Amino acid sequence: MSHENINEVKEFYENGAEINRLERGLGIIEAARTKEILARYIEPGMAVCDVGGGVGYYSNWLAELGCDVTLFELAPSAVAYAKQHQTCPYPAFAADARSLPAQDASCDVLLLMGPLYHLLERESRLRALAEAKRVLRPGGLLIAAGISKFSSATWALSTYRTSNELIDDEVYLDMLRRELTTGEHHRPGKYPNMIAQAYFHTPEALAQEISDSGFTPETSLAVEGCIWFTPDLNKKWEDPAARERLLEILRLTEGQSSLLGLSPHFLTLARK
Repeated sequence: MSHENINEVKEFYENGAEINRLERGLGIIEAARTKEILARYIEPGMAVCDVGGGVGYYSNWLAELGCDVTLFELAPSAVAYAKQHQTCPYPAFAADARSLPAQDASCDVLLLMGPLYHLLERESRLRALAEAKRVLRPGGLLIAAGISKFSSATWALSTYRTSNELIDDEVYLDMLRRELTTGEHHRPGKYPNMIAQAYFHTPEALAQEISDSGFTPETSLAVEGCIWFTPDLNKKWEDPAARERLLEILRLTEGQSSLLGLSPHFLTLARK
């Protein structure tokens, strides 16, 4: 049994987990790549619902681009932060992804950048997807983020953990065993700064859940892809020439199914 606890997720984001996360470390690459992918599909003037949009990082950016954005976020403090730090006004509301205060067929694009990996129960994820389908216009685009089932394991084995102390810790290894066998992430008490309860998908499993909800999946794309464990990645990212070489490799491989699970985050795009 999953023992889903949405209050743990709410508390995690109430305590500011998303503030500046995308402006440091690997979050810089995650943010840049997510924007790059979103910009391929979202045009100025489109109505966009950013569901589970945290402190409004993507909402504010899309509003600046001229989109008609509405933010929905579980944690009221994150909504307040988003409102206080807007550079281009857009409405923001505290709401659960499974029950949105939005009209039927009211947006062209709906982002689910967090809810699907914070709902442990398949039934809860399908409820969030049903709400997304309700709010999207016919032919509208769903862009849903997944965290790879293998993300904690590859992190522990990566150059970010040069001494590999995590895989030598039985507590961490127990967490990994559960993730790799069931997809469920439960934060150990020993690691209070880890992400709150989550369900880590394989790309195939996320696409299947989206399909089971009545959407037509179009593609799944890696966000950080196969470059994220590059030694001195952030230093290389600051060098325009090195960054472009890394991005070329990433763009050439972003849709390769054999590599998708290696990416900590991936986006699945589907049509209503």
